[in-house]
Amino acid sequence: MNILDQEILLDLFQRYYLFFVSGVFLLAFVLTWYFTPKVLWVSREKNLMKEVNERSSHKDAVPPFGGVAFFLVLILILSLLQALRTSPTGNHLIIGITFLFLAGLKDDLVISSAKLKFMSQLFAAAFIIFSPELQLTNLYGFWGVYAIPPVIGYAIKGLIVVALVNAYNLIDGIDGLASVAGIIISLSYAMVFYVTDHPYFILVSLTVAGILAAFLRFNLSKGGRKMFMGDGGSLVMGYMMAFLSLKILTMEPFDSLVQQGFVAQNRLLFALAVLFIPIFDTLRVIIIRLRSGKTPFEADRNHMHHVLLDSGRTHKQASFLLGGINILVIALYMALSQFLHNFGLTMAMIVIFLLAAAAFDVLKRRTGKRKELFKK
Repeated sequence: MNILDQEILLDLFQRYYLFFVSGVFLLAFVLTWYFTPKVLWVSREKNLMKEVNERSSHKDAVPPFGGVAFFLVLILILSLLQALRTSPTGNHLIIGITFLFLAGLKDDLVISSAKLKFMSQLFAAAFIIFSPELQLTNLYGFWGVYAIPPVIGYAIKGLIVVALVNAYNLIDGIDGLASVAGIIISLSYAMVFYVTDHPYFILVSLTVAGILAAFLRFNLSKGGRKMFMGDGGSLVMGYMMAFLSLKILTMEPFDSLVQQGFVAQNRLLFALAVLFIPIFDTLRVIIIRLRSGKTPFEADRNHMHHVLLDSGRTHKQASFLLGGINILVIALYMALSQFLHNFGLTMAMIVIFLLAAAAFDVLKRRTGKRKELFKK
């Protein structure tokens, strides 16, 4: 019996749906758990380590090649899922992942130019924004907008992909945060895909969650078992988050979720709630830098995780605290969406973002004053 035969796989998938879905999550988890120590060993044997500098949040040199394990597991599982032939997008996704992984790996090894990384992101984005399964031609009444020209849809999707890839890359500044955020995002989307009957995207979401859940153990470790995901990992995972987000925005109205407040016109707001950590953190840092007369690309310690570290939290505490805030934002969205319409819900989300920004600004000022007192 050929277990990769399409008819056999489809039969197993249809007859043992929940078992199959759970199996994909466990497969991703186990493979990542297996490959990561191998990558660690090679990295240390060849002395391929991320050196400590003035902006580092770690004290010892650590291998930044978790993305190698991510890439291997993603390609293996996505290739397996292609045998189901339930989605035409899988091959496009594999190509995009490959280009971003190579660009990120080069940066982890010898430092890539910003131009090369940006061109790689645009090239990878093209493989999913032109996918027939991810066509954005309707905003379903978001702020009164319904049908939009295809060229506008392509531009919006391209912006979303590039923005999310970079935003996810930016939050990978402390141990655990990128993994925690990615798990929350992928599991939130998986629940929507389950209720709306999009099996391929459930499997992809759970693959991402399984990879990050296994990697979290190594990212939070100390000593010889510690590993960073590096640009090769964060760019690829940011791309996966963007891919799943595009499906949320482009799939047909999900009537099965209307009673829970998931109105079609509010799907962009739902995505903003789910993607709170990367989107809020990136917007907040850009605004702070512009207000200070700096360029948006100038490095500093204004990220949320830096504020929490400076206030005395550990990496683990900061990561899980931010993860808890993200879950709270999603819960608030779901509660408010029960009785607020599009405009009111938009205003509510803006207020939530502003309150979060104010809270972190207060914390940063208090931390700064405390440090000044200690200096005196």
